Amino acid sequence: MPAFKKNGILVYFAAFKDHIGFFPTSSGVSAFARELESYDTAKGTIWFPLDEPIPVNLIRKIVKFRAQENLDKKNKS
Repeated sequence: MPAFKKNGILVYFAAFKDHIGFFPTSSGVSAFARELESYDTAKGTIWFPLDEPIPVNLIRKIVKFRAQENLDKKNKS
Protein backbone atom coordinates (compact mmCIF):
# COMPACT_ATOMS: atom_id res chain seq x y z
CA MET A 1 0.00 0.00 0.00
CA PRO A 2 1.49 3.40 -0.93
CA ALA A 3 2.36 5.76 1.87
CA PHE A 4 3.75 9.22 2.42
CA LYS A 5 6.59 9.49 4.94
CA LYS A 6 8.22 12.30 6.87
CA ASN A 7 9.86 11.41 10.17
CA GLY A 8 7.86 8.18 9.90
CA ILE A 9 4.66 7.21 8.11
CA LEU A 10 2.19 10.07 7.67
CA VAL A 11 -0.66 8.38 5.80
CA TYR A 12 -1.38 5.36 3.63
CA PHE A 13 -3.89 5.26 0.80
CA ALA A 14 -5.43 2.74 -1.58
CA ALA A 15 -8.03 2.59 -4.34
CA PHE A 16 -10.98 0.24 -4.05
CA LYS A 17 -14.00 -0.51 -6.24
CA ASP A 18 -16.28 2.12 -4.68
CA HIS A 19 -13.99 4.31 -2.58
CA ILE A 20 -10.54 5.63 -1.81
CA GLY A 21 -9.21 4.29 1.46
CA PHE A 22 -7.26 6.89 3.39
CA PHE A 23 -5.36 5.69 6.45
CA PRO A 24 -4.07 8.54 8.67
CA THR A 25 -3.80 6.35 11.80
CA SER A 26 -6.32 6.51 14.62
CA SER A 27 -5.08 9.90 15.81
CA GLY A 28 -5.69 11.44 12.39
CA VAL A 29 -9.25 10.14 12.37
CA SER A 30 -10.10 11.11 15.94
CA ALA A 31 -8.59 14.60 15.68
CA PHE A 32 -10.88 15.42 12.75
CA ALA A 33 -13.96 13.46 13.84
CA ARG A 34 -16.30 16.42 13.51
CA GLU A 35 -15.13 17.20 9.96
CA LEU A 36 -15.36 13.52 9.01
CA GLU A 37 -18.97 13.02 10.13
CA SER A 38 -20.23 12.75 6.55
CA TYR A 39 -17.77 9.93 5.72
CA ASP A 40 -17.55 6.33 6.84
CA THR A 41 -14.63 5.85 9.19
CA ALA A 42 -13.08 3.18 11.36
CA LYS A 43 -10.32 3.34 13.96
CA GLY A 44 -7.61 4.49 11.53
CA THR A 45 -9.45 4.59 8.22
CA ILE A 46 -11.55 6.99 6.20
CA TRP A 47 -13.54 5.96 3.11
CA PHE A 48 -13.94 8.64 0.45
CA PRO A 49 -16.64 7.56 -2.06
CA LEU A 50 -15.62 7.67 -5.70
CA ASP A 51 -18.85 9.38 -6.71
CA GLU A 52 -18.11 12.46 -4.56
CA PRO A 53 -15.35 15.07 -4.87
CA ILE A 54 -12.22 14.23 -2.89
CA PRO A 55 -11.97 16.67 0.08
CA VAL A 56 -8.46 17.85 -0.75
CA ASN A 57 -8.39 20.63 1.86
CA LEU A 58 -9.41 18.23 4.62
CA ILE A 59 -6.80 15.70 3.51
CA ARG A 60 -4.18 18.47 3.53
CA LYS A 61 -5.11 19.40 7.12
CA ILE A 62 -4.93 15.77 8.25
CA VAL A 63 -1.51 15.25 6.63
CA LYS A 64 -0.17 18.44 8.26
CA PHE A 65 -1.52 17.24 11.60
CA ARG A 66 0.22 13.87 11.16
CA ALA A 67 3.47 15.59 10.10
CA GLN A 68 3.41 17.64 13.31
CA GLU A 69 2.69 14.51 15.36
CA ASN A 70 5.68 12.75 13.80
CA LEU A 71 7.92 15.78 14.37
CA ASP A 72 6.83 16.04 18.00
CA LYS A 73 7.53 12.34 18.48
CA LYS A 74 10.97 12.68 16.88
CA ASN A 75 11.85 15.68 19.05
CA LYS A 76 10.90 13.78 22.22
CA SER A 77 13.32 10.96 21.38
